[in-house]
Amino acid sequence: MRLEKYAYALLTLSAISLCAQDTVSPNRQIHAVPDQDGIYYVGPQVTAPKLVRTVTVPYPYDVPEKDIQGMTVLAMVIGADDIPAHIQVLHKHGDAFDQASIAAVLHSAFEPGKLGDKPVPVWIDVRVVFHANRSQAVPQVLITERDLPPPDDSKLEDKRHNPLSYTPPYPIHTVDADFADPFAKNPYVEVAVVEVLVSKDGLPKEVYVRRGLGFGLDEKAKAAVLHYKFFPATRKGKPIEARRNVMVSFSKF
Repeated sequence: MRLEKYAYALLTLSAISLCAQDTVSPNRQIHAVPDQDGIYYVGPQVTAPKLVRTVTVPYPYDVPEKDIQGMTVLAMVIGADDIPAHIQVLHKHGDAFDQASIAAVLHSAFEPGKLGDKPVPVWIDVRVVFHANRSQAVPQVLITERDLPPPDDSKLEDKRHNPLSYTPPYPIHTVDADFADPFAKNPYVEVAVVEVLVSKDGLPKEVYVRRGLGFGLDEKAKAAVLHYKFFPATRKGKPIEARRNVMVSFSKF
């Protein structure tokens, strides 16, 4: 996860608190605001970059057969100029595989994401799956972090447009808990329920697992929710600290 990107949320979400002190209709276009580096996440107004020409990732020849199967996951920014940048390895399979994946991405061609009709830099993840039979390994675009639309007026106001006495926190940025296993034959979805304390600024302060899954998944669920961003809870139009439950899905194998 890109921890360094979340400090900017303090500045962005503090604007919610300042606006909401006087009205129930703060600036809810925060999902279209870039981070401190001018980079966007996929969301209601921001489209995802696309792979338009994919380069096959060659299998290394100097690794044992038992180490062939696995996957590399890369985080990167596809710039408005369609060039990959800020490449990071999120899930390692081995240095030879990871470096070959990076090289393939750098030689692939992308169509940039757009804000409206304007190309903008957008964060994406790219997965490369390596099979034991050495079948073709190609980069695949994943969207594991995304912005969500903020609540509309119907969730914050009554029919006379007066602030509701209470509104809960609403997620406006989510992070997937983990990467799905590409080798599972019969995955089934399990859900963990996590309770989160959301600050007036819309940032998670504390998380507790209310319905866990075990097998190490509970810690992953908590870690994911700690990277969420929220439209804060309100009482009579003013932001307050409040708790809510978040359902975190997993593919269990």
